[in-house]
Amino acid sequence: MATVLVTGGAGYVGAHCCFALAQAGHTVVVYDNLSNGHERFVKWGPLERGDIRDRARLDEVIARHKPDAVLHCAALIEVGVSVKDPASFYDNNVSGALTLLDAMRDAGVKAFVFSSTCATYGAPQFMPMDESHPQAPLNPYGWSKLMIEQASRDYEAAYGIKFAHLRYFNAAGAAPEEGIGERHEPESHAIPLALFTLIGRREGFKIFGEDYDTRDGTCVRDYVHVLDLADAHVRAIERLLNGGDSIAANLGTGDGTTVKELLEAIERVTGKAVPAAPAPRRDGDSPALLANNTFARLQLGWAPQRSLDDIVRSAWRWHAEMEPRLFN
Repeated sequence: MATVLVTGGAGYVGAHCCFALAQAGHTVVVYDNLSNGHERFVKWGPLERGDIRDRARLDEVIARHKPDAVLHCAALIEVGVSVKDPASFYDNNVSGALTLLDAMRDAGVKAFVFSSTCATYGAPQFMPMDESHPQAPLNPYGWSKLMIEQASRDYEAAYGIKFAHLRYFNAAGAAPEEGIGERHEPESHAIPLALFTLIGRREGFKIFGEDYDTRDGTCVRDYVHVLDLADAHVRAIERLLNGGDSIAANLGTGDGTTVKELLEAIERVTGKAVPAAPAPRRDGDSPALLANNTFARLQLGWAPQRSLDDIVRSAWRWHAEMEPRLFN
């Protein structure tokens, strides 16, 4: 079994990956500065506090734990903030990741699994999008991820560090029974925002645009359960450590859900209607984002196991029951 250093392992996706890695028998070491993560999410291995831009701290932690692989989840993720403050995204997401890759290179760590995003594709040119889709990001967040995809290809060619670029579509859901779930400040994702209206944390939910060329006029998104994402990361790490080739793969269900269908699912699961109101379209919103996940199925043996209702059910239990108990 491998030792895996998980940067950002106290965050949303990172914590679920740590759980999945531990369940698979691997040793987990979390590296996180806790700027967006939560110490109480670190349950499956030691926490090493540190910033990915701190080369001396990275060297110290890698020397002590001698990881076989690095799972890199630490990043700034708010698209709108990246437009207003691109410098912070290039500093953290690009400079930080390059510092991490340099530390791996010098320590001889040869497996790099990267938390990437469908935002590297930019505006959809065809749907569903597969890995051959042109990559032309629309914002600094997407560019910061694409830059590290390219850098890690170059590091493989020069230094032999194999990679897996895992491009998420819409990560959602939680593992409330494990005490982990989605908690961002501020929150910008649709499912938490809709659920917040049902527990009194928001006044209402806005539907941004009802005149798109979709089946009901609202945006279509591909929601994938965070535990299904975590399973793909375990498979990617094991692939690289077992001698497999580098890979870039979409992680989505291939099933699209409109905003109105999402609200229907929430009412179906919770028994409560979300108070929603129409609002103007937001700049930069694509009418639809949908993954072709055939490559991940073939190369990783991965397939999402949880439905939209499973996603909503786990998120509802997390936000309504577990999150208030843990953080209030």
